[in-house]
Amino acid sequence: MTGTPLGTPGTPGSPLRVGLVGYGLAGSVFHAPLIAATEGLVLDTVVTSNPERQQQARAEFPDVRLAAGPDELFDRAAELDLVVVASPNKTHVPLATTALKAGLPVVVDKPVAGTAAEARELAALAEERSLLLSVFQNRRWDNDFLTLRKLLDEGELGDVWRFESRFERWRPKPKGGWRESGDPAEIGGLLYDLGSHVVDQALVLFGPATAVYAESDIRRPGAETDDDTFIAITHTSGVRSHLYVSATTAQLGPRFRVLGSAAGYVKYGLDPQEAALREGRRPGPGWGAEPESLWGRVGSGESPVTGGGRPEPTLPGDYPAYYAAVAKALLEGAPNPVTALEAAAALDVLEAARRSAREKVTVTL
Repeated sequence: MTGTPLGTPGTPGSPLRVGLVGYGLAGSVFHAPLIAATEGLVLDTVVTSNPERQQQARAEFPDVRLAAGPDELFDRAAELDLVVVASPNKTHVPLATTALKAGLPVVVDKPVAGTAAEARELAALAEERSLLLSVFQNRRWDNDFLTLRKLLDEGELGDVWRFESRFERWRPKPKGGWRESGDPAEIGGLLYDLGSHVVDQALVLFGPATAVYAESDIRRPGAETDDDTFIAITHTSGVRSHLYVSATTAQLGPRFRVLGSAAGYVKYGLDPQEAALREGRRPGPGWGAEPESLWGRVGSGESPVTGGGRPEPTLPGDYPAYYAAVAKALLEGAPNPVTALEAAAALDVLEAARRSAREKVTVTL
C-alpha cells in the first residue's frame, strides 16, 4: 500500500518506537544496529528471555527496555509504533499476526512464513487493518546486487540469457540449532534460509517464474536438513536462473555470473556488510564499500585468468536503506520496500523447489 501513511504512529516530530522480538543472530547483528542507525526510528524494546542476550542488548543500547516475552511487549502495544519479528522462523506468522491484530505495523525477517498461503493471509490481514507489513530482504541492498541492477538498467549486458547466483560456505560440521533442525515445524535448512535470498534476488531482477527444478541433498555427517541445494528457475522473461546454496563448498564459485547477448558480468566474494556488523562496526562514512581488488568484471573474452572484459566498480552496499524506506513508508506513505506478496512469490518458488527435489520433477507455476 502506498500514497498515505499507514496508521498514525508516534507523536509528530518524535521518532517511531520500535519493539524488536528476538536478539539472536538476526536481531543483534542485523536489525538492532540498523534500526538504531535510522533517522526517525528508535530501538525502544528488545524481547529476549536469555539473560546473556538481555545483558548484551543493554550494553549495546543502554536506554533500551527489556521484555522477557512477546506477551509483555504486546501488553503495552500502545507505547510502540512498529514491531520487528527477528525470532525463529516458526514464530514469524503467529507473532506477525498478533502484532497486526494489536494495530501495529510489522517488519518480519525472511522467510516471512513457511508457505506462500500463510504469507498471503498475513498480507490480507495487513491490508484489512491498513498496516504496513514488510519483509526484511536485506540482500536487495548487497553491493553486487546493486551493481548488477545498474548494469541491467544501462543495458550493458544486452539481453540476459542466464543468471548464476551462488551463496556458498564451507562448514563441514553442522553447528546445530533450529536453523539446522530436521523438524519441518522449524522451517530450517538452506533452501528456506539462503534460498530465500537468492530466489528473491532472481525474481526482482528477472521477473516471475514459470517453472522450477531443484536438487537438494543432506551431505554432512550428522546433518538433519538440506545443506547443498540447487534451484533452476525459468522466468516468464525467458531468463534462466541457476541458484546454488550450500554449506559444503570447499572451493567457492563466483557470487554472480550473468551472461547476456552483449557481455557478461562475473563477481566473486560476499558483500562486506554482514561481516562488518558482526565485528561491531556501524553504518557511517565509507559503509558498504569494498576494495578495487574485489571488483567484478564486465565484457567478453576467453582469458583463463581474468575471463576478459574490464573491471566494474562495485557500488557500496546499503543495508541502512531498508529501514530508511520503512520509516519513510510509515511517516510519509512512501512505498513498502519489500511487500509480503513479493515474499509470497518467492515462497511459491521455494515450495516448488522442495517438491521438485523430493519428486524429481520440474514444477510448473
